[in-house]
Amino acid sequence: MKIENYKTDREIEITPSYDPWDPIVSLREFGRHVLTSVEMTVTNLCNMRCEHCAVGDSLMLKEPEQIPLSVILNSLDQVENLRTISITGGEPTFRKQTVDEVIVPLLQYAKARGVRSQINSNLTLDYERYEKLLPYLDVMHISFNYTSERDFHEVGFARSGHPVQEEVAKRMYFKMIENSQKLSEAGMFISAESMINYRTHDKLPQIHRLIREMGCQRHEVHPMYAADFAEGLPVLPLEDMRTAIHSLLDARDPDLWMLFGTLPFFACNGEGEDAKLLRRLRQEPNVTVRNDPDGRNRVNVNMFTGDVYVTDFAAIPAFGNVRDMRLDDIFAEWLNNHPMNQKVNCHCDAAGCCGPNLLVADMYYKDIDFKSRKAITL
Repeated sequence: MKIENYKTDREIEITPSYDPWDPIVSLREFGRHVLTSVEMTVTNLCNMRCEHCAVGDSLMLKEPEQIPLSVILNSLDQVENLRTISITGGEPTFRKQTVDEVIVPLLQYAKARGVRSQINSNLTLDYERYEKLLPYLDVMHISFNYTSERDFHEVGFARSGHPVQEEVAKRMYFKMIENSQKLSEAGMFISAESMINYRTHDKLPQIHRLIREMGCQRHEVHPMYAADFAEGLPVLPLEDMRTAIHSLLDARDPDLWMLFGTLPFFACNGEGEDAKLLRRLRQEPNVTVRNDPDGRNRVNVNMFTGDVYVTDFAAIPAFGNVRDMRLDDIFAEWLNNHPMNQKVNCHCDAAGCCGPNLLVADMYYKDIDFKSRKAITL
């Protein structure tokens, strides 16, 4: 590992004042977007089939061999300004072998280099798999969109293709809650994400209370965008989305960090309901709004093929491969030359905003040139 010249910021605590995954952090430091975050898909296996899953189309029952871990580590070594890594799937901990031979070494690498780490998991498996991560992991990210085990059964297995017994789902639901509580007590930072969608928009206060009871250190809230595996789901009107956020802010625990991300509301929309909501989000204690990292300071690496993608959701083919290209070079090609990036690559420092991602722009702002707009004073 070539880490001797790396300037670490690992000693800075992750708080509402410092979110290293937000591209605005590196943008302000370097004056331009640079690659600071790499997400790695370590499995296409999962014990659930959630209806809203962003990668549901890629899930499988058996998967091929991964490329050598040494290739991935060498590729990470070459990222000059690496600050964060994320590990995702599928369910990353589905196989114990993946935990021992891939995830733990990646986390050890990150810790040795001073890089922050996150895993996206459903926390429904045996506690010992997650306990192994305690010495190394910075953020355990889970999805939580439920008010009961019935919600969990209905949402979590909507696309399973075969019946899943209620009792099986119930055991998984309470295992997730138990694991969250135990891991939090053991010192793990758990961030539970809830989606704003047609199922949850009027249940967010109840979901928030359960997340608090689970011992989570942060509640993330992201709108659900109907894309890929979830493209057939109803699209929530913006008015209902704003109402849902206000009701959650009214009911939330002000001591719990709330992180909103990928919001379709922008300070350059002018005075009105969007401005009112954004003003409230800025003024509320322990509330932050994260810009979408995908395509701004992050790429995704498929650990089976080595293919590199610049965004999870937009229909953009692989942009290169770690076997024959440096990640910094792949990112630079996307940033400087791809016409889809030029469409949304805007930035307003006064509003702390990096503009819409491709999915948001396509869904709500098809004919809007964000580079020609200016933010109102919030």
